[in-house]
Amino acid sequence: MNDCIEEIIIDEIMVRNKVKELGERITKDYEGKDLFLIGILKGSIMFMSDLMKEIKIPIGMDFMAVSSYGYSSESSGVVRILKDLDFQIEGKDIIIVEDIVDSGTTLKYLVEYLKNRRPATIEIAAFLSKPERHKVEIDAKYIGFEVPDKFLVGYGLDYAEKYRNFPYVGVLKESVYKK
Repeated sequence: MNDCIEEIIIDEIMVRNKVKELGERITKDYEGKDLFLIGILKGSIMFMSDLMKEIKIPIGMDFMAVSSYGYSSESSGVVRILKDLDFQIEGKDIIIVEDIVDSGTTLKYLVEYLKNRRPATIEIAAFLSKPERHKVEIDAKYIGFEVPDKFLVGYGLDYAEKYRNFPYVGVLKESVYKK
């Protein structure tokens, strides 16, 4: 464990098992459909990469980059699209792949934004959810883990662009982000 981590709450084995489980569910749910994953950069990279390996049907993929945090630990509430899709999604079954549902504001905005492109369906797969922090209702079909309202890093989650590469999810020591 890194010395900036207070505790590990989801270890590597738990990560692998949950991603495999979600991949199996998605495979079953989307058999025979035109599935397209949209990863939300940068946090979803590790989850999406691992999840794709566990989905056993043909899928398409693209990425969007959005910002509501910047270098802060709190969402500004203003969603900006920094990179839009490169591919058409009309008529496709879409799963937005996200690292964490925090306030839900960004995901709610993205779902509404993408509905205008007339996909067949839109669902959400989030590795983590912090129910205590939800400000808007988000109907995420695929959730890996519900986690406490603590500052988490690892497995795609960052603080100031660091710690994403940890293969587990841990609680960042307060002394690191409250300098």
